[in-house]
Amino acid sequence: MTTTRRSARRIPAPGAPTGIGGGSRFAVGVLAAVLFVVSGCTAERLPDRSAFGIDTPALERLEVDSDGHALTVWARVPESAVATVLLLHGRTWSSLPDFDLQVEGESLSLMQALAGEDIAVYALDARGYGATPRDESGWLDPDRMALDVVRVLEWLGEGTGAAPTVMGWSYGSTAAHLAAQRRPDLVAGVALYGYWKDPAALLPAQDDPADPPARATTEEAARSDFITPGSISDRAVDAFVAAALEADPVRVDVRRAHAFNALSPDSLTVPTLILQGELDPIAPSAVQERLFRGLGTAHKSWVVLPGCDHAAHLERCMPRFVRALAGFVREVAEPPTSEPTR
Repeated sequence: MTTTRRSARRIPAPGAPTGIGGGSRFAVGVLAAVLFVVSGCTAERLPDRSAFGIDTPALERLEVDSDGHALTVWARVPESAVATVLLLHGRTWSSLPDFDLQVEGESLSLMQALAGEDIAVYALDARGYGATPRDESGWLDPDRMALDVVRVLEWLGEGTGAAPTVMGWSYGSTAAHLAAQRRPDLVAGVALYGYWKDPAALLPAQDDPADPPARATTEEAARSDFITPGSISDRAVDAFVAAALEADPVRVDVRRAHAFNALSPDSLTVPTLILQGELDPIAPSAVQERLFRGLGTAHKSWVVLPGCDHAAHLERCMPRFVRALAGFVREVAEPPTSEPTR
């Protein structure tokens, strides 16, 4: 991969960004390593940091060059950061709808929550999503996505002097897996959330379509991930729908999904966390079990969030989701091996 190595360019962020990506229900037992089942996901609020006089880091919009293409990376970086994480969004919606949702009277921004745990948080808009322009071909494919993730991981390592953790949700979980499988030296750990690719099944190869359809996104699609009654407020769903349609009015066209057949659980040799909503039909327990059993590391854990589905990080399980992810990111954080450049 040929890349231009330079510092990310800062671009003024929107004033109040608002804005999701986008089974079987049998018992999950203790497997070959530590398995955490997070129980009793009743409604629970994250603490309001402002009540304690703690400022939330401002949202920054950065730009990273990957083979001549400008990638937008959003960031919330606390001054006291002790670890770094890169977030990868799902198939349909970009980083701000997925990870920085602003809802009046509620704290649903994953980026703000992780920053509140003294974690530097970065979130990549893949090509064609959010503030990142489409690829000149009009398409996005797994290999191109993984190359871009690798480039951002390189940039983060150069800037902080230490490898970050990468967390991918839904489609982003397989992009995270592919990048970490190819460049394990660039990550301290991998968190796979809403992992959909069954290790026991192959995706059929297909010929490239002629032209990308570039269809408009819809309100129905924006509401489709919220399937569990009572798991999220109507106000939050409405806020998400508005933010998602604003950030991503046109659906990104993806091809060559069969490239994900290259994924192999045993290729992940770095510390790995699996996050699963109990009621997630996209990431059923049978798939998570096969993934977990096959991982090529003994440093692994599987967290199940009862009563939540594919969008658990925006639902009533969010506080426990944050604790699980933040704890993992802090646990695997590596000391700097070089002098930071930022």
